[in-house]
Amino acid sequence: MIDISPSVMQFLLAFIVAAPLLGAVAALLPAPPGLKGRSPEQAVLRHGVTVTGVILAAAIALTAGFDHDAPSRFQATTDISWIQALNIRIHLGVDGISLPLLLMTALLFFLCAVYSYHKLPDGPSPKAFVALLLVLESGTLATFAVLDLLLFFLAFEMVLIPMYFLIARWGGAQRQAAAWKFILYTLLGSVVMLLGLLLIGLNSGTFDMVALASDNGRELTHTTQLLAVLAIGIGLAVKTPMWPLHSWLPDAHTAAPTVGSVLLAGVMLKMGTYGFVRILLPVTPDGMHTFAPYLGAFAVVGIVYGSLACLALARKGGKGDLKRLIAYSSVGHMGFVLLGIASMTPTGVNGALFANIAHGLITGLLFFLVGALKDRYGTADLDTLAGATGAALYGRAPRLGALLAFAAVASLGLPGLAGFWGEMLALFGAFDPAEGLSRPAFLTYTAVGAFGTLLTAAYLLIVVRRVCMGDPKAEPGITVADVQRHEFAAWTPLVALTVLAGLWPAVLLGLTDPAVQKLLAGGNS
Repeated sequence: MIDISPSVMQFLLAFIVAAPLLGAVAALLPAPPGLKGRSPEQAVLRHGVTVTGVILAAAIALTAGFDHDAPSRFQATTDISWIQALNIRIHLGVDGISLPLLLMTALLFFLCAVYSYHKLPDGPSPKAFVALLLVLESGTLATFAVLDLLLFFLAFEMVLIPMYFLIARWGGAQRQAAAWKFILYTLLGSVVMLLGLLLIGLNSGTFDMVALASDNGRELTHTTQLLAVLAIGIGLAVKTPMWPLHSWLPDAHTAAPTVGSVLLAGVMLKMGTYGFVRILLPVTPDGMHTFAPYLGAFAVVGIVYGSLACLALARKGGKGDLKRLIAYSSVGHMGFVLLGIASMTPTGVNGALFANIAHGLITGLLFFLVGALKDRYGTADLDTLAGATGAALYGRAPRLGALLAFAAVASLGLPGLAGFWGEMLALFGAFDPAEGLSRPAFLTYTAVGAFGTLLTAAYLLIVVRRVCMGDPKAEPGITVADVQRHEFAAWTPLVALTVLAGLWPAVLLGLTDPAVQKLLAGGNS
């Protein structure tokens, strides 16, 4: 920890949330004459790298100044009255739960900006692309920083429009249909979620998330809690996405540009699971206790369903698009996150938060790699890539092949890499759920979830065999560029953090565990 004054910490967090919006406005303005470089397009892309880089630096400074001896306490807080009649406040703060998500979000946006500087997706104005990227960053960072229910909703919704346009205007085939499906699903879920948030706020007399968590649902009747969990849970489950509310995700991922897929998987899916942990577990514990067995059941169905869908896409003749396959894998991986949350135990919730970060790092890397494959081969179709002899990446582009194999084994949960700890802790949490939850039901969920890990390993190893192996001499006319410098710059941090989190999980668990213990105790510990 570096000794930084509370006022500077306040400024850093407010800056992290607001700066992307200011950067988005600046991106739409003409570039000053001395900053145009070779072209106005290059200037605005450099602007995107600069703004996201400054925000990442501020997030690192915030992390350095964070009191790691008190991660359960909200720090860098700002609390200003906004709409007095409704008792709505501009309340910001971070604790051990939100800080890792904030830092990962800032990192992924910076890496996407660096990647786009060298490989801008085909589409209209680069100015609009950079502006939308920065608005999206502001909404996601705000989601993890705000401590007022209505501000949370506004931040939650703020990301929809920029992501819609990134898919619809810079995406690939079927982008319009995929963008509409994305916006309709998430908007409908959000309308239901807003009703639940209003139900909590109006019945308890406050929208302040810290006060509500400390009260631990004592001001809310059991029926109110049940209705709130149902309404808010549906909205969060759509964004997570939980089976069977997931069907927008494969289409959106398949059509989105590479950076859109990275941000969708690495950041936006985390907003849903974060809402379960930040709002429903501490504010409506009785309602969550009632719905936890059903949430666990949906979670394990999602684990198996996602894996079986990936197996079908990975097999020869399945005409599986690799981006679609990774999207279905996300349904399974987020199933482990939901299972950990459903256990309502410190072990399970810590596992869910760890799996959130691991999924963001690993799946972000996977989408970067598949985007690179698509750029080189002109397709992400697995049958076309593999051909008769295999794509032979190990022979044609050994560094790219090695990175793809690394990301795949990290995704299947190889011990020593980040993907292992979250899934294992989620299963441990389900093995011994919170008092009052059905032990036989959760033992069944544990067994099904463990079986899902075997299916995950199966489809990822099939993908590695079909894409990486083969005889490059069988089709001598094909040449594939290996990892370029800008790709190396964008991907190396994700590889390094995946290894670091796998070998030294205490770095993350030391932050989340005290905050989770306090959260599950209703803010009284």
